Amino acid sequence: MVSLANFIFFLILTSFCSQTCIINILSVGAISSLKPGDVLNNSQILHSEGGKFQLGFFSKYEKYYLGIWYAGDLEDRKLWIANQNVPILYNSGLLTLDSTGTLKITSGGRTVVNIVKSTGLTGSLVARLQDSGNFVVQDETRNKTLWQSFDHPTSCLLPGMKLGYNLTTRQNWTLTSWLSFSVPASGAFTLSLEAIKDTFQLVIRRRGKVYWTSGAWNDQGFPFLNTIYQYYFNLVSDKDGMFIQLKDRLGGFPSLELFPDGSIIGGHGPIFTRFNKFCYGYESDDGCVSSQLPACRKDGDNFEQKRGDFTDISGTSTNYYDNASISLGDCMQKCWELCSCIGFTAVSDNGTGCQIWKGKKRDFEIDETGNALQRYVLVSPKSSKGAGKSWIWIVIVVAIFITLTLSGFISYIIMRRRKLQDKKRKEEEYIRELTAAASFNNTNLKGEDGREVQDLKIFSFGFILVATNNFSSENKLGEGGFGPVYKGKFPDGREVAVKRLSRTSVQGLVEFKNELILIAKVQHTNLVRVIGCCIHEDEKMLIYEYMPNKSLDFFLFDQSRKELLDWNKRFEIIEGISQGLLYLHKYSRMRVIHRDLKASNVLLDEHMNPKIADFGLARIFKQNETEAVTDRVVGTYGYMAPEFAMEGAFSIKSDVFSFGVLMLEIVSGRRNTSLQQVDRSLNLIGHAWELWKEGCALELKDGALGDVCDNSKQLLRVIHVGLLCVQENALDRPTTSEVISMLGNESMPLPDAKHPAFFTGRDEIESNASGTKAVRRSVNNLSITVLEAR
Repeated sequence: MVSLANFIFFLILTSFCSQTCIINILSVGAISSLKPGDVLNNSQILHSEGGKFQLGFFSKYEKYYLGIWYAGDLEDRKLWIANQNVPILYNSGLLTLDSTGTLKITSGGRTVVNIVKSTGLTGSLVARLQDSGNFVVQDETRNKTLWQSFDHPTSCLLPGMKLGYNLTTRQNWTLTSWLSFSVPASGAFTLSLEAIKDTFQLVIRRRGKVYWTSGAWNDQGFPFLNTIYQYYFNLVSDKDGMFIQLKDRLGGFPSLELFPDGSIIGGHGPIFTRFNKFCYGYESDDGCVSSQLPACRKDGDNFEQKRGDFTDISGTSTNYYDNASISLGDCMQKCWELCSCIGFTAVSDNGTGCQIWKGKKRDFEIDETGNALQRYVLVSPKSSKGAGKSWIWIVIVVAIFITLTLSGFISYIIMRRRKLQDKKRKEEEYIRELTAAASFNNTNLKGEDGREVQDLKIFSFGFILVATNNFSSENKLGEGGFGPVYKGKFPDGREVAVKRLSRTSVQGLVEFKNELILIAKVQHTNLVRVIGCCIHEDEKMLIYEYMPNKSLDFFLFDQSRKELLDWNKRFEIIEGISQGLLYLHKYSRMRVIHRDLKASNVLLDEHMNPKIADFGLARIFKQNETEAVTDRVVGTYGYMAPEFAMEGAFSIKSDVFSFGVLMLEIVSGRRNTSLQQVDRSLNLIGHAWELWKEGCALELKDGALGDVCDNSKQLLRVIHVGLLCVQENALDRPTTSEVISMLGNESMPLPDAKHPAFFTGRDEIESNASGTKAVRRSVNNLSITVLEAR
């Protein structure tokens, strides 16, 4: 009870203070938070810290709900409701944070709904309404949010809220419409963010069936959402999932609300407007989803809201569906699918239930006095009899006028469409060119059914942008001669590696095409699988399976990480690489020479199993081919066979040479080019050869391996086989199948190794190089390509 003195003080206050001053003074005593034991009754309001939002009880048709709304919003829109499907029948609701840490709504001593179940906390617990409109329960001691209303949206999306999904927690943030404009219970429509055909779209579903889509997300947002005037969306992709957030441009009372009739309305008016209020299934330009029309309906049929009676009342009949769970959208669907239905409206004053009129399509009279019932009436383009011809003439005149006045604009639209079609056609032609096997190395790569590269999956550029979080620096895995490589995550949770062709890369379209051709033809457990590609204007990307342990050189040449590779694991890696090479050289559907085998092109999966990668420089042989000569010398210094570096000749023995260098690097933990002596430059091959001749080959062993007495015999055998692989004459080197036999069969005698190639290192090879062929070598372990005339 307000005392007389306080009342007099208030009268004096109003005569001297402005309205803002009064509000500020009165809000000093406003409730801003609840702690264990506190109660908010049906006449009290919980205010946000800055006074922007309010939380309290409100009524709709003698039922009471706990909700959140904007303070000062004249439309009094309810943004969130705690008990939308469990209303309170009497004005006796209480919001309580009890001694067990349970946040609940009670009425008459009975629990109506537990908003937050018992947290087990008391002293440090607090429930407050934030100035973002988020109602939270927090542990103040740990500064941790235990529950928030933003994770349980109803029909409205506020700035800062999420609309999407979380793959880790299985959280799905979805808007659900009210049953009617007066009944907050869950209605017929939902709005969610979904992945459709490798793109992200906003989707409205009616009773679970797709009803409307926004179109694919692009750089400007969603095509069917007009966000120029008030809002724009931010699409966020992280390790847990995808979601969009609403960004307000004008302030005021921003929100995005899904209405009971399936439309979306913004805080200051409609964000987009469909031509018809309902979706009928025959239109798609405004986002409505096309569907099979009932036999009795045709394009152009629609429902118009009119106040009047049907002409021949005796020829009509009425059906009632007095069901409180039926919404206006359900009524529309019932009438649309019932051929005899000519109109409908809600039964109850609160907008629920259905009243459907059946009869023949006739004209209706408008009741000018306004006493007739307002209903939705089926209108057909040919339903008007007397005025049909007049409407035809009106349409013709309007069409002529539009044609004359907007001819320039129409021409612009046509020109723009042709450019887009030409752009799409060029991209398709480019893909066909890339995958045309007959034009590449004269090798027929068509399958039995005549299709080209049938396993190739082409992803849209927007899909890859989202998967890599717009190629963020946090997702960058590394960079090679082709260009940067990024980690990506698909909507289904699958992780991939995206290799993006750099515009300044010395490798180019030939290498890109090379890997595309190999996609459908080579598949082995020790080869990295290519999932697909993306071609968009100047952008060209390859999408691989993701290798979480990066490449072999990441471990082998790092002083701290190399200790994770014991001898058994290194030998398993050698065996795995040899099996992958054997498949390429002998058992795949074509003979493939990799030509760039090195530690950085051997990737490791989650179990440290090796997979050969990067086929950009590979060459494909016909079955009757064994070697070839090229003017295009490619590869990496320290791994190229001498006949290839000097003469351009390559064969499977070229890969064997590179594998021999790789085996010596795996044993020693050193790069081939890492050794230097005072008197001369000596590479790893030369160092291993001299130790072998002196009978001290075990000194080549990596110090990180420690004591390997039990495996010393196997280690010596690997060094021996490695030296056999790097012999100067290609004919002296073993084949890949022979290498596997030598490594796996300890009783098999090994031939003596002959003089290796390049054993004296860089100085000697450069002095002996032919003057007619210059070979540019990579000094940073990146693959290089050099064109030379012969």
